[in-house]
Formats: sequence, structure tokens, C-alpha cells
Amino acid sequence: MNKTIQIACSSMPDFEEYTEEIRGLWESHWLTNMGIKHKELELKLVDYLQVSDITLFTNGHFALESIIAATGLMGEVITTPFTFASTTHAIVRNGINPIFCDINPKDYTIDVDKIENLITDKTSAIIPVHVYGNVCDVDRIDEIARKHNLKVIYDAAHAFGVTVNGKGVGTFGDASMFSFHATKVFNTIEGGAVVFRDEKLKRKLDALKNFGITQSDAVEYVGGNAKMNEFQAAMGICNLRHVDKEIVRRKAIVDRYQDRLYNTKGIKLCKPQANVKGNYAYFPVVFDGYRLMRDEVFERLKTQNIYARKYFYPLVSDFECYKGRFNITETPVAKHISDSIICLPLYADLALEDVDRICDIILK
Repeated sequence: MNKTIQIACSSMPDFEEYTEEIRGLWESHWLTNMGIKHKELELKLVDYLQVSDITLFTNGHFALESIIAATGLMGEVITTPFTFASTTHAIVRNGINPIFCDINPKDYTIDVDKIENLITDKTSAIIPVHVYGNVCDVDRIDEIARKHNLKVIYDAAHAFGVTVNGKGVGTFGDASMFSFHATKVFNTIEGGAVVFRDEKLKRKLDALKNFGITQSDAVEYVGGNAKMNEFQAAMGICNLRHVDKEIVRRKAIVDRYQDRLYNTKGIKLCKPQANVKGNYAYFPVVFDGYRLMRDEVFERLKTQNIYARKYFYPLVSDFECYKGRFNITETPVAKHISDSIICLPLYADLALEDVDRICDIILK
């Protein structure tokens, strides 16, 4: 039987490194409620991401829900249907109506030329998504937001460690959410964070993730329980030491994919963005006019125990839970890409000979 290749494999430190990192937890018995490891990771991430402030969460979804709540968004927000379910769910669960803008066919981020036509007197913010590590047109979005007095909150779940002209991607907009899920470039097992400019948000975000509690005898907000525990933070501290090397290893795999699949008729690959230092989070491939349809490629790989992912498929606007709420024909580019794209396996430990095996199946 052929060796199984999964879509992703979590990066982890040496066992001894992690056990040494958590040794003090056995001595202190402090496992949650923003302990020493939690505070240490926050400080290290502020430095690494080049941001002014950060709040850690147990996962990226509740990080996004919380920043939407903390900034007091109402009415409508403009976003993209070409994203993971979490982005739209976080908006809807805050009682806000998502207005879907189409994506551009080059890097699959929100089409900035179509945003202004969607702005109404109910619009309170733009929530764009950095897709696969591809960065949105942050300058145009900033220009539009300033013109119309809108907040900008980025879903940067895919963009950890990415820089634009040397600036951390989390420095753009009013806030950004990062995911530290096990499959991401940087993980804390599960986890996430919000980075933000307004220092006054820190107190509110910390309260929202802890039942709204601001003091031992004061509950000022209707909050939830979304605190990152000490074991998660310890994993993050370990993984942060190695993340730059992990990104270099991921780049070598992406380069191999590019070498093998580039200039193949009917196969479209993302081109590197100008002035962007990427993180090689995903390797998306669009099959458009290829001799095999996307689903045929997906199934051929699967029969060889290679598990790619139709990511993102279906569009959020086509989810059963939103049936009848959105018109999928209003975002034709997103629909076409969603129907044509797969992400191929990509992780730091993926062998180049396995990349060749994947490419051989696709090409031959």
C-alpha cells in the first residue's frame, strides 16, 4: 500500500524541550487564568509580529468573535465568502449582517474595486481575509475605510509571520486575528490571538474571554470562556523558537511544487506578491481548463492515499445553515475558484520525493 500523505502535519518541538517548558507548571499548579507562560508568550509575540498589543485566546474563532464585539460593530460588515466558516459565523453570531464582496482572481483576496459599491449607511466595518498567506490590498482598504469612516478587522488566520514592506501584517487595520490551530504555520495546539492598535481594547478583550469579569467582584460585560491555558502557551513558546526555520523548510516544498507544476496548461498557481515576505502556509492549485477536473484530481490523489483539501469549498454563502440568505451568483469569481481549487499537502516535514509523487499523479 502506498504511504499515506495527509494535507497537514503539526509542527512540534522535541519532547524534552516541551516537558522542560512545562516543568514549572507542576511546581506552581497554575494552569490557566493568564499565568506566567501566557504572559511570556504574549510578550514574545508582540515582538515577533511587530505589533503594539495582543490578547491570546483558546482559539482563533473566539478571538475574532471577541474583537468584533469589543469594537462595537453593528449593522453590516463587508467581507468575503471565500473563507473558512469561522469568519462569517463570528460576524453572524454578533448579530451583524455579512455583505459578501467578490474576490480577485489573482490572489483570491477581497476585490478592492468592488468594496465601495457595497457600502451603505448601515456599514460599520470591512473584514477582509488574508488567504493562504496572500495579503489583501491593505493600502486600498485603508484608503476606503478612511474615506467612509469604517473599522477594518483582518482575518489573518493564514498570515502568521508574513510581512509587507518589512512591516508585520498585523500592523494594518484596526485589528487582526491570528489562528494558532494545530495545522497552522505556528501553533499552540489550539489557540489564537487578536492584535490591535487601541490600547483601551486590552482590558475589554481580556474580560470578554473571561466571562466579562474585570475585577474579583465586578462583571462588566457579557463574556465567554476563551482563555488560552498554560500548556497551550508553553507549546507556543517552544514553537516560536523554531518557526522561522519551519518557514524556510516549507518554502523548499513550495519551490518544488512550483518547479514541477509551473507552466502546465490548465493549472494555475499563485504568484509571489511584490514586497511581501510570505509564510508558505498553503499551496493552492486551480484546475481551469486542465484535462482533468478538480474533483477528478482530488479523487486520483485520494486513491493513492494522498489527502488534498478542497479549500475553500463550498463557499460560505452556499452553506446549508445560510440557505436562502445569500445570492451566490453575486460573487462569480469566488464561486469559480471554489469549484476549481484544491490545496496540496504542505508541512515542514514533507519529503521532496513525496512532493514529486504527488506531482507525478497530477501530471501523468
